[in-house]
Amino acid sequence: MKFRPRLWCLVLAFMTMPVLSATLETPHYVVEVTSQCEEGNVSCDNVTYVGQAKESGKLIALKGETLHMMCKDGKTPCRFLGYHFFNGNTEYQVLENGILRVVQDSKVILEERGQWRH
Repeated sequence: MKFRPRLWCLVLAFMTMPVLSATLETPHYVVEVTSQCEEGNVSCDNVTYVGQAKESGKLIALKGETLHMMCKDGKTPCRFLGYHFFNGNTEYQVLENGILRVVQDSKVILEERGQWRH
């Protein structure tokens, strides 16, 4: 098999691209979630959130991780639930079922259902 440097460069560039990028659109927000982890990883601690308020146009960018229900052993992630991101004492949850939830000081301050676009 002949070595083809251009082909390998293309393959390597593709492999460094984000594995998952999806957008959740709710009535008041548009949130893009991008996972930087390789396909097949059960959990990922390198996920980005870019959210924009439709009315004001304000943007927020956060780093976060996947959110899972744990297995019976309490250590192994079992069921994927979505993603969560922190900004001080505020947690942003973007759930697989299309829910955008913002929790501040253990109190839900926003919850909206939206549609995923992949």
